[in-house]
Amino acid sequence: MDRSSEIAAFLRSRRAGITPDRAGLPADGRTRRVPGLRRDEVARLAGVSTEYYTRLEQGRAGSPSPEVVEGLARALQLNPSEREHLTNLLIRPATTRRTPTSPQRVRPGLHLMLQTLDHVPAFVLGRRADVLASNRLAREVLTDFDALPAPRRNLARYYLLDPEARERVADWEQVAAETVAILRLEAGRHPRDRRLADLVGELTLKSPEFSTWWNDHRVLSRTHGTKSYHHPLVGDLHFSYESFQPLGDIDQTLCVYNVEPGSSTAEALQLLTSWTASKL
Repeated sequence: MDRSSEIAAFLRSRRAGITPDRAGLPADGRTRRVPGLRRDEVARLAGVSTEYYTRLEQGRAGSPSPEVVEGLARALQLNPSEREHLTNLLIRPATTRRTPTSPQRVRPGLHLMLQTLDHVPAFVLGRRADVLASNRLAREVLTDFDALPAPRRNLARYYLLDPEARERVADWEQVAAETVAILRLEAGRHPRDRRLADLVGELTLKSPEFSTWWNDHRVLSRTHGTKSYHHPLVGDLHFSYESFQPLGDIDQTLCVYNVEPGSSTAEALQLLTSWTASKL
């Protein structure tokens, strides 16, 4: 990922989404040739000169201070994920360290936790949305990642390239677009990750929707929310998911799909558990 072009595109996309009214700016009578805020308006709101902001947007200002980054985030009304991405772009990439290329490993305790959580789907994601480990229900509700070659076990690749995902995932378009936003945030964290660049290239070539979502520069962190799937055996399944970063590895995420006790989804998962046990 080219840092300068990424900074420029992200800042332009964010200021294009903020109207003067929303920013609290009075009408000045000038004709607007661009959507959203002008550079001079962002600069004024952020407390920097227009010249300096222009250099920032062009990737020519070096690494600004945390105070400048905070001013920009406030002026552009960035959410927490966008603030993190802006910090990644403007400050953290000053290092030249490459993302490690060695395979990520899930420690035994997390593997044990996945088996303990055998009544709900649970899995561990690594860099690039790689599926590092999953329990039986996760493989049954989504897809059998263990049956795939290790390099192909990737949640983004599943959502965007597997035709079955469009049938299984309710609100497929929203889920797929959010997954792209998660990849975009990771690209800011690891701009020199060759395998991530290869994944983005593959998705660009093979997914009709990917480029549109990638180029809107939306970013998103995994936290919590709801997910729904349609299973061919037991029907519709509804989950409240929670995501956690295990201590000791910020590049891994434990995802747990919880269900309401006594709900139709809980009953359906019991059926799936019995069915998968009978196949062992």
